[in-house]
Amino acid sequence: MDHFVPQTILFYMVLCFRVHQGQESQEFLPTFLNVSKNLPLQRLLVEWDVSDLAHKLELEMVFDIQVSRSEEMNFVWTEYYNTTLSKLNKTLHWSWDSELPLECMSHSVRIRSMVNDERFYKVWSRWSHWETVLGLDTSDDSTPYIFPEEKVVEEGSNVTFCCIGGKDNKIEYFLFNSNDYYYPASNTSQRNLVITVSKVLTAKVPGIPAICSFSSKGNKKYGATLLFVGKLPDEPKDISCYTQDMSTLTCTWNPGASTYLYGTYSTKYHMFEGFSKRTFCSQEAAHDQEHLYCSWAIDQQMIYNLTLTAQNLLGKRSANFVLHVAHRVYPFPPFDLSVDQMKATEVTLYWSMKPKNKAIKLLCQIENQHPSGQVDLHNSSIVQSNSYPHITLGGLQPYTSYAFRMRCGATHHFWKWSKWSKTLQFRTNEAAPSGKLDFWRDVTPVLGGRNVTLFWKPSPDFRANGGGISFEITWENLEKASEPEHSSISALHNSTTISIDNHSYKISIATKNNINSSLPSVIIISSATDNGTEENIDHTDLEEERVNGTVNGIYISWNATNAFDGYIVDWCNFPRSQHCDFQWKRFGFNTSSCLINSAAFKPGVRYSFRVYGSLANEAFLLEKKVGYADELAPSRNPQVEITELTSYTVTLTWHSYPINESQPGFIRGYHVYVKTMEEECSLEGSTKHALSDGSVLCKYTLESPEEKRYTVKHLVPKTTYALAVTAYSGGGETPIDTYITVDTLQDYNTYLAVLLATIPLVLITALCFWKNKWVKSCCCAEIPNPNKSKVLSFNGLKVNSEAVLKPSGCIPDTLVLENAPEANTLQLWRQGTLLKDSESKIINPSWEYFVQNDGRDLTCTQSASEACTSFENISYSSQIAFSSSFCQNVWMSGTNEPQLWYQPQQYVEILSKETVTSLGEITEREDGLRYISQMEVPCSEVKLSDLPHSTEPMECSSYKIQTTLGSEPVISTSDDDVYSQASSASSNSAALLLPDWH
Repeated sequence: MDHFVPQTILFYMVLCFRVHQGQESQEFLPTFLNVSKNLPLQRLLVEWDVSDLAHKLELEMVFDIQVSRSEEMNFVWTEYYNTTLSKLNKTLHWSWDSELPLECMSHSVRIRSMVNDERFYKVWSRWSHWETVLGLDTSDDSTPYIFPEEKVVEEGSNVTFCCIGGKDNKIEYFLFNSNDYYYPASNTSQRNLVITVSKVLTAKVPGIPAICSFSSKGNKKYGATLLFVGKLPDEPKDISCYTQDMSTLTCTWNPGASTYLYGTYSTKYHMFEGFSKRTFCSQEAAHDQEHLYCSWAIDQQMIYNLTLTAQNLLGKRSANFVLHVAHRVYPFPPFDLSVDQMKATEVTLYWSMKPKNKAIKLLCQIENQHPSGQVDLHNSSIVQSNSYPHITLGGLQPYTSYAFRMRCGATHHFWKWSKWSKTLQFRTNEAAPSGKLDFWRDVTPVLGGRNVTLFWKPSPDFRANGGGISFEITWENLEKASEPEHSSISALHNSTTISIDNHSYKISIATKNNINSSLPSVIIISSATDNGTEENIDHTDLEEERVNGTVNGIYISWNATNAFDGYIVDWCNFPRSQHCDFQWKRFGFNTSSCLINSAAFKPGVRYSFRVYGSLANEAFLLEKKVGYADELAPSRNPQVEITELTSYTVTLTWHSYPINESQPGFIRGYHVYVKTMEEECSLEGSTKHALSDGSVLCKYTLESPEEKRYTVKHLVPKTTYALAVTAYSGGGETPIDTYITVDTLQDYNTYLAVLLATIPLVLITALCFWKNKWVKSCCCAEIPNPNKSKVLSFNGLKVNSEAVLKPSGCIPDTLVLENAPEANTLQLWRQGTLLKDSESKIINPSWEYFVQNDGRDLTCTQSASEACTSFENISYSSQIAFSSSFCQNVWMSGTNEPQLWYQPQQYVEILSKETVTSLGEITEREDGLRYISQMEVPCSEVKLSDLPHSTEPMECSSYKIQTTLGSEPVISTSDDDVYSQASSASSNSAALLLPDWH
């Protein structure tokens, strides 16, 4: 030991000297580098060392470690490893997990170091030599490989596979999960193939296949492996620990979601106790196991600190909890249940518990289930060590089956009930029937008496309480002393029929079992008249009142009075069947309505109800009701007949159509439809009704179901109509199925009226044709021919190349303008003297007035010996009667028609005597004469008073009526031919009046 101290001192001196000399002395080159691989973990294990001096100085050092793959010679990993050297452990260790299987490729490692100490300069050492771990890619073996082999990875990971073809083998493809193909690139080696699959998913079956396909000299080879994709285990849930006998502690838990790892890779569970540092159990999770458990014996320890750990190759999860055994008592369920001391309404229940050697105070719960499904619970406190625990249960029904079961829990620190025991079923003893039957009847009159059908059913408080049930019926005459009659009915029946006479009867029924009979139920049947009708009961004259059905049933109401102690409503569930399933219901004295519902009620079926009032077991019929649970449309349409047909009406009848209970609803009325060929509704009193096909009908509504006759009016004669009748109810209307086509009759009265109006016209026409000359002479006066007039014997004068007649030989005494306002201002003159008012009186002032000439003298004078001729243009007037003793009138028909105007001088001139030639000359020039119409008014007009004329008296000549109706002149030459007809006429031409010279 003494010689070691000088050596140490010498070493430090040398070290310090070397440090002082330069940097070369600070390098600690890694030595003894060794690289190995752990293939199951795909991990590189690296070991190296440094000089002993570094260990002795306990230097803090940094190592730069590089990993490369030999074939590519690229650096795949670089890491700085920090450590403080120890004098005791000289060897240094480092590991690296490779994503690429180590078998696929050779890996090389090198290291350099640097002292991280203030006493030294921080300078990296030289690199060590590469240390290589060979892969199978360098092997001359011809066997193909695929790696990794049966690797376990977490879901969502990226997994790298490699295929090694070996000598003389080429890789064709890589197949993953049976549907993902990968092929080697053309510019890479076809001997090795590296593939990375991203984000792998779990599979329903354990292990996902991965296959490499190789080819060698025309032969195919395959390499295959399985990839196991799973999840980390869940933290254990629903951990529950309990004891049933204070001897064993059992813990259960829910393992959570599946990890998709099974068998060797499944999750392992460990239960560790923290106080005693013991592991109580280790077990694997079975496939799809919902709950796991672990049990161990309880010693003196009562409090446990437990940690449950779930672990697989991907990781682990833990849950910790603390419990007290006395607070986790979960007893065994009771067993061997039995009954004793059974009575009709009471029973004693016995059971057993285990273990019997543990004095645990328990609270037990007994469940009693009735036949109706009702459940009663009873509690009882017992000591588990008691050999014969029991409880007495009362309030039971006689002759009734019950089901008992029970469970128990700790009285102190109650935690949870035990499981239920097995069920014990038993029946209580018999007793006499309790309560009464609900008793009712239906009376049918027959010859000489009545048949009474009796019905009964259990009332709400009735109990048979035993077996051997029968119904004992007794009836006795209340008006005549006689022995009561008796009948016994089997329990299989609930009705029977008895025959009685017309006296009143008391009928009773009682239930009998093996023990005794119940109290009787009684009804009284009133006496009947000779025809079998019961007095005070059956009122056949009552009208049936309609009631309405609802969603929940048929609503019925009645008039409630204080005269009755209750009410009964009866009906038949199947009124159309021989077995009508007679039903009835009782109601209290203060009830006046009810809702009758039954599962047997069907839509479209009419139900009849009778309402009775009950008083002292005797019933009185009050009301009758009838209704439907749900009305439907009538089942068929009426059969229509045409009973009357006219030109304008058609009468329809359907008397045979039923409106009784055979209908699926109350018939509310009828619809009469009329369709015309034009399919338009224009009939008076109807409404339009459009069908689904777009056609339009005329619709009439009859709101009375009893009205089965209708007359359609306002039709058109000799026209085709289609008619139909449908019935409607509260449930709707039947669709139109058929039409009746009719043709209205021809209206001959119209023809007769036309004929009667035509006959007189025909007779008048025939009469006129027969007496045409007489009619012509009476109705149409003969017009004189102007061509034959003597006034044409004058000298002609040419005016504008036209022959014009100048009537200057005579100036008329009077010109008359009808209704002209100037008449009020005119004064009459005679031979230059103003006439007196009496002399100038105009006979017809409404249409006569005088026109004076330029010399303020009358245009014509009259003396007794002078004869003047009147002239008139009948184009203006129809008045042609004149007197020969005075001058007559030139006049116009009215102010609304054109007044008489003479044309300007260039068109008309008043002829003088000198212009008048002989009649012969006029005759010779007759063909050249032209008359100008006085109706034609050129642009310039002059009144008659403005025309020039002579003031000298001259012999008055006579003028005759001359008229031109056409374009040719008509001239009268003599008095005899004044009334001759012109050859042609025109409504726009006028006559020019010519003088008749004497």
